[in-house]
Amino acid sequence: MQYFDVCNGDADGLFALHQLRLATPRNAVLITGPKRDNALLARVTASPGDHVTALDLSFDANRAAVLALLARGVTIDYIDHHVARELPRHPLLHTDIDTASDVCTSVLVDRRLRGRYRAWAVAATFGDNLPGAAHRLAQLAGIDPDDEATLRELGENVNYAGYGDSIGDLLIEPAALYTLLEPYAQPLDFAGACPLLATLGQARREDLTLACAQRPAATSAGIEVFTLPGERWARRVRGAFANQLALAAPQRAHAVLTPTAEGYWTVSVRAPLATAFGADSFCRRFGGAGRAGAAGIGRLPYVAFDAFVAAFHQAYEMSA
Repeated sequence: MQYFDVCNGDADGLFALHQLRLATPRNAVLITGPKRDNALLARVTASPGDHVTALDLSFDANRAAVLALLARGVTIDYIDHHVARELPRHPLLHTDIDTASDVCTSVLVDRRLRGRYRAWAVAATFGDNLPGAAHRLAQLAGIDPDDEATLRELGENVNYAGYGDSIGDLLIEPAALYTLLEPYAQPLDFAGACPLLATLGQARREDLTLACAQRPAATSAGIEVFTLPGERWARRVRGAFANQLALAAPQRAHAVLTPTAEGYWTVSVRAPLATAFGADSFCRRFGGAGRAGAAGIGRLPYVAFDAFVAAFHQAYEMSA
């Protein structure tokens, strides 16, 4: 039997996998990629009798690949927090999908492991911009405020490292980052021993400073929309900037767009943190996906920008 570990390349995906492998070590083929690269199960070259663990990946984006693997006789353990419509029933498919707004995949793994490696879940939950849920986990684990702040910095830096429209935008590939963290049972030890994390933190803050200098393209009581330039720093910081905006104005919905050379916008959307509803369904209207609190659009045509802003305002004006 061969094992495959397939996960999103952000803090939630990497730390969810790490918790599982600390509890159950396996010699597995790792498949991951930038945060936007969700359709990863199509890369799995499994044979009958093999086992796939999928983490923090939209089921809907991987549905065809999942069905093909099941037909091939591959067992799949699917743990995720994105909206999934009409999950298939199959004896080889085991799903743990919870779309609650205060849940991420690392929280689901933490539940499965009964809090055995909870500090990793705390860092992941901060990275996924769920500070309230992360703080509650930290309190359950008895983590003191200074260590909680370190875990927050770790989660936010690793999450930032996964953003970009291609591997070339990233400061480190997610698979390489996982290799660096893999030897550490405790995230505080990893945070103290890995100099790359300080580099990521400095780059994140520099990129956020550049983003904060931009003026909004559209603003109202209920929404704020930013367009960033078509540069690597902007593509890297798009998600972190959207998270920062959401934290600063929890009653508003936010969208951050970066252009591509092919004539499209890449979009990160955050629902108001105070209510965290509808980001996934809104983005699906434009070919995107995600979850209720945070979602995205990979290819919004330039010419659809005005229609996007109008629809965004209409979707969230009631939250103002």
